[in-house]
Amino acid sequence: MLMRTDPFREMDRLAQQVLGGATGTWSRPTAMPMDAYRSGDEFVVAFDLPGVDPSAVELDVERNVLTVKAERRPAATGDHVEMQVAERPLGAFSRQLFLGDALDADHIRASYEAGVLTLRIPVAERAKPRRITIEQADGDRKEISA
Repeated sequence: MLMRTDPFREMDRLAQQVLGGATGTWSRPTAMPMDAYRSGDEFVVAFDLPGVDPSAVELDVERNVLTVKAERRPAATGDHVEMQVAERPLGAFSRQLFLGDALDADHIRASYEAGVLTLRIPVAERAKPRRITIEQADGDRKEISA
């Protein structure tokens, strides 16, 4: 129902850590960690975006592809700022997910709290379990769970 689009993204992230390039640009954004799970009649996807201003997050859905983009800029800038340690990744972050036909992409809800962007994607009505009534030739009806 929910698929990641880039199988090589994790290898790219590891290479960036090893080579020291933990920043991204909009032309080559780095991945953002996420968890995805089903809870009842909805899928929940949580993205870690600590230190990212909510106004710097973009969410787009096009043809069942969900794209999340965010940008983290340096907190301290100016003439008298001399960075001593810079370990937190800066720059652009991006993630794309394919939303299967079983999900209702028209009713996605998004919230942002404590550095976590949470998306709630309802399961489409057509994908929910339902009972189908079978009529017998003698007129009796029996229900079978689907």
